[in-house]
Amino acid sequence: MKLLLVFALALACASAFDLRSNEIFSRSAVMPILDEPEGRITNGNTASVGQFPYQVGLSLKVSAISSAWCGGSLIGNSWVLTAAHCTDGISSVTVYLGATVRTSAEVTSTVSSSSIIIHSGWNSKTLKNDISLIKIPSVSYSTKIQAVKLPAIASSYSTYAGEKGIASGWGRISDSATGVTNNLQYAIVPIITNTVCAATFGSTITSTNICISTTGGVSTCNGDSGGPLVLQSNNIQVGLTSFGAAAGCAKGYPAAFTRVTSYLDWIKSNTGISY
Repeated sequence: MKLLLVFALALACASAFDLRSNEIFSRSAVMPILDEPEGRITNGNTASVGQFPYQVGLSLKVSAISSAWCGGSLIGNSWVLTAAHCTDGISSVTVYLGATVRTSAEVTSTVSSSSIIIHSGWNSKTLKNDISLIKIPSVSYSTKIQAVKLPAIASSYSTYAGEKGIASGWGRISDSATGVTNNLQYAIVPIITNTVCAATFGSTITSTNICISTTGGVSTCNGDSGGPLVLQSNNIQVGLTSFGAAAGCAKGYPAAFTRVTSYLDWIKSNTGISY
């Protein structure tokens, strides 16, 4: 499993990398010792308690001494939606629910890799079909824990270009930041066309992606992988954080997400969840 995917894009002016972050644990350490700093949404805002009750934190066990951090979203009492590159190759994951402070959750669940469903078309080289599901013990909803709504299954969908989205997660506050953040961050971001996004990432962008512009350096970053992008107008999840430009999170390049509407049938067939 590659913790950082960097590859040349023949038609692009920037290379892409996934937005998972790496934590290296000492065998005797209780708290993580950060190897490659991850952080939060760059130039975003601090979330209030209960503002994003669907936001999930994921501590992913890679080996006996190493772990990675990702985000995700609760889509049902027993199901978390996240990115395939977060869960690929891990042995177990601890799911944090109802947290605003990163590891101070209302509920935590640790499940093995047997509870993870990675899309069969996931390709770590091209970042295609970057989506996975985690089955957890059923949780009770509260003011701090709620499932996010997904788009209704339909024959066609808007591209959402021109609309505003809200991205959230625990990521890097800037490209030069060090250390992990404690507080959940969010940013209101404009959704752009895939054509505009492909001007940066070339053929890596397909119809199964959705992108945002990062004007002013407001963007997702390391540690935000798998986290939700919801529409500001109705809080329906339309994307999950997939990758950004290797040049840096706050350099003004677009950020790319997995387009949720492309996978509604897959989600329904595996979880029974549909709208």
